Amino acid sequence: MLKDFNYDVPQIEKGYANQTLYINLTDNTIQVKPVDNKMKETFTGGKGFDLWLMWNGLPKDRIVKWDDPENEICIATGPLGGVTQYPGAGNSIVTTISPETGIPIDSNEGCYAGPNLKFSGFDALEIQGKAEKDVYVLVDGDEGKVEIHDAGDLPETAYEITRVLSDRHTAKEGKDLSVVTAGPGAEHAYMGCLNFSWWDMRRNIPRYKQAGRGGIGTVFRNKKLKALVIKKEKITLEMNGPADIDGVKKVGREHSDEIRELDPVQNSMRVIGTAHLPSIMDEFDLLPVRNFRAGSDPEAKSLFGDVWEKIYTNSGKGWDGCWRPCAINCSHCIEGFVPKTGPFKGKKVVVDGPEYETIAGCGSNIGVFDPQYVAELNFYCDAYGIDTISFGTTMGFVMELFEEGHIDEKATGGHKLKWGAAEGALAVLHEMAEGDGFGGKHFGKGVRYLKGHFGDKFGIDKQLMQDIGMEHKGLEYSEYITKESLAQQGGYGLTLKGPQHDEAWLIFLDQVHNYMPTFEDKAEALHYFPMWRTWFGLNGLCKLPWNDVVPADNSETDEPAKVPGHVAFYVRFFSAMTGKDVVGEDLIHMSERVYNFQRIFNIRQGKGLRIHDSNPPYRSVGPVTEWEYESRQERYDSQLLEKCGIDCSNMTTTEKIQKLREYKKEQYMCLTDAVYKRRGWSRNGVPTEEKIKFLRLDWIPEVVDIVKKNASSEPPDDTLPESEEAWV
Repeated sequence: MLKDFNYDVPQIEKGYANQTLYINLTDNTIQVKPVDNKMKETFTGGKGFDLWLMWNGLPKDRIVKWDDPENEICIATGPLGGVTQYPGAGNSIVTTISPETGIPIDSNEGCYAGPNLKFSGFDALEIQGKAEKDVYVLVDGDEGKVEIHDAGDLPETAYEITRVLSDRHTAKEGKDLSVVTAGPGAEHAYMGCLNFSWWDMRRNIPRYKQAGRGGIGTVFRNKKLKALVIKKEKITLEMNGPADIDGVKKVGREHSDEIRELDPVQNSMRVIGTAHLPSIMDEFDLLPVRNFRAGSDPEAKSLFGDVWEKIYTNSGKGWDGCWRPCAINCSHCIEGFVPKTGPFKGKKVVVDGPEYETIAGCGSNIGVFDPQYVAELNFYCDAYGIDTISFGTTMGFVMELFEEGHIDEKATGGHKLKWGAAEGALAVLHEMAEGDGFGGKHFGKGVRYLKGHFGDKFGIDKQLMQDIGMEHKGLEYSEYITKESLAQQGGYGLTLKGPQHDEAWLIFLDQVHNYMPTFEDKAEALHYFPMWRTWFGLNGLCKLPWNDVVPADNSETDEPAKVPGHVAFYVRFFSAMTGKDVVGEDLIHMSERVYNFQRIFNIRQGKGLRIHDSNPPYRSVGPVTEWEYESRQERYDSQLLEKCGIDCSNMTTTEKIQKLREYKKEQYMCLTDAVYKRRGWSRNGVPTEEKIKFLRLDWIPEVVDIVKKNASSEPPDDTLPESEEAWV
């Protein structure tokens, strides 16, 4: 043990421990910091607390890079996190400066780390500095102690690390602790993820959820942090100190009972979880196939939910949830899985999932339609600490370049990465863990890096790579086709952190149901839904109980997309826990404060303006290649005629693509104008002084200074629409 620190575990009051834990790995400083009412009123909890700690902890006189010792990793839940009576109340949210984007990235997952941290006495954990050698940190909420240990004797992969530390630090087999760890791949890749363990009571094994996006695991390992162990033997509702304990019990019981009744006739989350989505996405031409070129494929049926239902192992044990009291119980796994490659070849292992994003990213998007290979890619990504979304999207980009003859084995280190090359993809993944070859030296740095690498070293056309390389702001796209949904193009392109669907998922509302025909309609949705979804990350909640099982009469409401019956549940839940009398609009304002604060944080990091929201890869907007256009020619010909007034009967495919591109680019610019206006931002994407005063952020002097400094900045002309329609 390198350092030990003892503290008194406080009593939780209305969902708050009212203090945070600070650890600096450079000099092993351990410190407790107070949480005051101003911090709670402004930032609520969760991601809000993470960002506020980083704002104050990072140097203010320069842009902080991801591998600077001053960069921080912050982990928090929220005032509603850890409530044993409510479905989905076990989420943690992790925030850092991303290796891929250079701005704050946040990623959430479900397990016991956040609740264990809170009941150990801390609303958030802030880790700064960089150790000289591998260490792990233990937060023991039963004993009231924090320890920093030498980690030289720990194994490499997440699964093995969790097993060793569970044996070492608990007599409960791991039932009372959560282990957070990355893996060897995260040491060599920008797309490293964090694995958060939770104990599957039905199988008596540790299982995992991932905080995957943006390279948080990479920062974790760069700090020489091998693992974080958070221990708390017992969690009860009373420990959260709710203002109205009976009110919490009542609303939690109502929401849970509804899920148990309606899930079997809606999405069967308790049977197949998010694996029900591939068939739906394929039906509506939204499933990414071969680097997002198409949205459906005849082979995709091999990855549908009925296939996974047979592969997921039930064995009469039923299913558990990553948060034990959660009624959705969507965390499925494959027991007794035997990998064909790598260090676990021939051994029986447990695969967590795969979830939809992995099925699509490591399956259809790279032309792999064998579920066994998808499961093996899933397993090794978890074991090595690699984000499956970034891995699959990056591999799709490389495979298309290879398939079309733009690169060959010289560029890929000898790997023949054609569509469907599952074993080649696995070989690259193993190289990422070893830090060698194409995988370890190049691939793991993601799409944006590879665009520069292939362009500079192999002379590949940079405009082509910009068009088909599915990243924006440096973050790889999550797994949905957006070509026919302008709202979802904005839902990806106008996010704070990059194209991740947790801010706004609007494809069905826009593309399938046509609920948002005007720019104003789309802008309203791109205001409300990012704010509403942000609220879950402030409070320690999973979003699935909100909209993956909905009230039976939801379709009869005025705004079914918002699921107003569940919004009412969350209003009651927050009021009962905190004692604050709130309405639905108050929840949105909580998120607006944090959302606008994060936008200003991005500006402080040298980004966060209109130029950074502009120029998404054109494939996310429309067809890039002649094959793409001609595979759906009737659709695109109709768009040219009906939306552009162009009779294209005598035009070549190349000419059609260019005309459609001009139209769609203009549409995206107009949408950007409309969204900025609705959010209360300048035309350059800067929150206005009036907006920060309305949100009561003007008590922070530096926020005011950044807004004033950038208030009059003008956006580049090539990011503005020729028409003034949206802005007016």
